[in-house]
Amino acid sequence: MKYIDLNADLGEGFGDYQIGNDAALMPRITSANVACGFHAGDAVIMANTVALAKQHGVELGAHVGFPDLLGFGRRRMQIEPQVMAHYVTYQLGALSAFAAAASYPLSHMSFHGALGNMVSEDEALAQVLLLAVKTFDPNMIISTLSGNAVERVARQLDLPVICTFLADRAYESNGQLASRVKAGAVIHDTEQVRARVRQFLSEGTVQAIDGSILAVEASSILVHGDTAEAIAMVDILHEIISELGLSLLPPSSQLRQHSWDRTLL
Repeated sequence: MKYIDLNADLGEGFGDYQIGNDAALMPRITSANVACGFHAGDAVIMANTVALAKQHGVELGAHVGFPDLLGFGRRRMQIEPQVMAHYVTYQLGALSAFAAAASYPLSHMSFHGALGNMVSEDEALAQVLLLAVKTFDPNMIISTLSGNAVERVARQLDLPVICTFLADRAYESNGQLASRVKAGAVIHDTEQVRARVRQFLSEGTVQAIDGSILAVEASSILVHGDTAEAIAMVDILHEIISELGLSLLPPSSQLRQHSWDRTLL
């Protein structure tokens, strides 16, 4: 691995309520997933977050989820796939409008919370939702865990993909995220995160929640911006990345580099 993207979920407040320190996190990362008003965020927050991303040259991504402000998008909802596809388009359109108003590109998208868990497990659902993404923008980069339904279907649809490693979330042995109801599913210990990230970057593996060793293929590291430890964790990531001599490179630049490398083969 020569390069890595540092990614965070941002723009997750609502109205006068602020979650996370976006102003402090944004200069420390290379790409951001911005809430689009369904699980969090609103018009003012989206506009401000886009402006902050532009100010710091951070790649802008849409973080789409269930229409669940009360549950922060972390409750599973039974919504017809085609209806959910319209909700995906709605959210992409909302953030895209603010990006266009700021003359700043929207480069990628990811699925948030419970929707992310469901679509990563269900290829039929992934097919419907990713078709909606492709119809909206066939060049939209899909950010997801490696080896799940979203990655497989996105590649089948010829959508560009960037795979991410979640620094502060535990994995099951099958590569899916451990449910938040499990003890240890969300990792708050910064030294544990340090060890996990060093193992991932050095060996391409992570210890699953059951103790087994899991291979992980990814070129982006995600930290959840709504945790109290987010800034400390990102600073630790910078330390490790510098120590290992890796370059910071956002998703679109990685894909361009990959294409260039392939022309040299």
